[in-house]
Amino acid sequence: MKKVFFLLLLSTLLISACTEETTIRNDNQNQIVSETSKEAGSKHDIKSFEEFPLEGVIDGDTLKIQYNGSTEKVRLLLVDTPETNHPSLGEQPFGQEAKEFTKQLLKDKKTVYLEFDVSYRDKYKRLLAYVYTDEGINIQEELLKNGLARVAYIYEPNTKHVDWFETVQRTAQQQAIGIWSVENYVTDRGFRKEVFNSKDENKNNNYNNKSQCNIKGNINAKGAKIYHLPGQQNYEDVKAEELFCSVVEAENAGFKAAER
Repeated sequence: MKKVFFLLLLSTLLISACTEETTIRNDNQNQIVSETSKEAGSKHDIKSFEEFPLEGVIDGDTLKIQYNGSTEKVRLLLVDTPETNHPSLGEQPFGQEAKEFTKQLLKDKKTVYLEFDVSYRDKYKRLLAYVYTDEGINIQEELLKNGLARVAYIYEPNTKHVDWFETVQRTAQQQAIGIWSVENYVTDRGFRKEVFNSKDENKNNNYNNKSQCNIKGNINAKGAKIYHLPGQQNYEDVKAEELFCSVVEAENAGFKAAER
């Protein structure tokens, strides 16, 4: 009888210990999952922002939305991308890339979320906002991260995210990607197209150097030629068979944009 009691007691202790160990292990796993989610970093809480129907992309830093029953332009706050069709400046290097990048971020999106600062409009009557996708991706952050925009037009009182954006920009500058790959192209007043037209090849050799070009060209199992832009889903996992410096270059080579 004593032996039976002893065996029952031992079994109870073993089961209790295993249960406790499993609970601790599960708690640790939950903590790791939680920490991983925090480190994702590119998704933001948009619950307090306003949602509006998206009509289209005008430029890298300008959108069209439906606002109170009318079509309105939205200018992305605190950033500036090169022009694609300016009346006096014309098309600037990396302008088409920035526009295509914004279009890809918003591909198949029916709406966007706007976070307003203090002032809602600029002198051209355009809406001013920080723009997010329905997944919480901030368009300004992604443009800056990929070297397709500079921090600019910092006017009080709309300076809520200037420190955040300048931190993101510094990383792109250090990596010398996009607009930062060409010495003296970016200035405090905008972009200097003339540095690309210089006869001195040393001024733009970074732009022509494939090691500085980060648009990945890949041929899939069906033989389709697809190009992938930085920031797109699975970009890091794509094996680049060719690298392109611009969307135009990729499309001239017969590649089409990835769906996502």
